[in-house]
Amino acid sequence: MEPQSLSVADVTYEQIAGTIDHSLLRPELTLEEVAAGCRLADQYRVVSVCVRPADVAFCADILQDSETAVGTVISFPHGDSTTAVKVFEADRAMADGAVELDMVLNIGWLLSGEFERVEDDIRAVVEAARDKAIVKVILENAYLDDEQKVAACRLVEAAGADYVKTSTGYAPSGATLDDLRLMRATVSPAVKVKAAHGVRTLDALLAVMEAGADRCGATRTSTMLDDYRARTGG
Repeated sequence: MEPQSLSVADVTYEQIAGTIDHSLLRPELTLEEVAAGCRLADQYRVVSVCVRPADVAFCADILQDSETAVGTVISFPHGDSTTAVKVFEADRAMADGAVELDMVLNIGWLLSGEFERVEDDIRAVVEAARDKAIVKVILENAYLDDEQKVAACRLVEAAGADYVKTSTGYAPSGATLDDLRLMRATVSPAVKVKAAHGVRTLDALLAVMEAGADRCGATRTSTMLDDYRARTGG
C-alpha cells in the first residue's frame, strides 16, 4: 500500500480500536483459540469480533459483559447459498447473539448481470436483520472489474444494507486503496465501508482509514494496537 498522510497524531486509540473487527474465521481455530481471541478483543477494546457461525453463542457468552460486539458471516465465503438459507443463517446467528452480519453477495449472479436477483437476495437478509443487527455486504472485489464494483455498491445501498465490504479474505486478493476510494465515492454517506484482507500493520490501517474505510477486518489486532501505543506513549 502507498504511504498515507494520516498519522497516529491524527487519531485516538478509541478511533483506531473502533475500526477493528477482530477476525476469528479460520477453519482450523480451536475453541480455546477462539476464546483467547475474544478475550484479546475485549482487552484491546475493539469494536467487534467476527466469528464462525457455529461459535456465535460461545463467543456471545464470553463477551456478555464486554462492549465488544459479536458478529458473524452469512453464506461465507462464496455467497452462493439460496436466499432462504441466508435468511435462516441470519435468524439463527441473531438468536445466538450476533449483532453484526457480514454476508457475501451472490458473486455469480452479479457477474451474470442478474442485478435484481442480487439486490433481492441482499434485501431479504437486511429485512431479517432490521433493528436487530447491522448488515455488511462483501463484494469480493478480486473477481470484479471497477464497473461491477460500482454496480454492486449501488445494489447494496438500494437493498438497505449498512456497509459495503471489500473481501472475504479467501480470494486471491483483498482490500486495495483504489477499491476503497471507489466504494466510498459510489455509496452515499449513509453507507459505510469495510476493508478486509491484507491490513496487517498500523500504517496499513491508517491508510485504509484515510481511503474511506470505517471498519477493518484484522487478525493482527494486538500488533497494530501495541504499535499505536508504542508510538504515542499511550
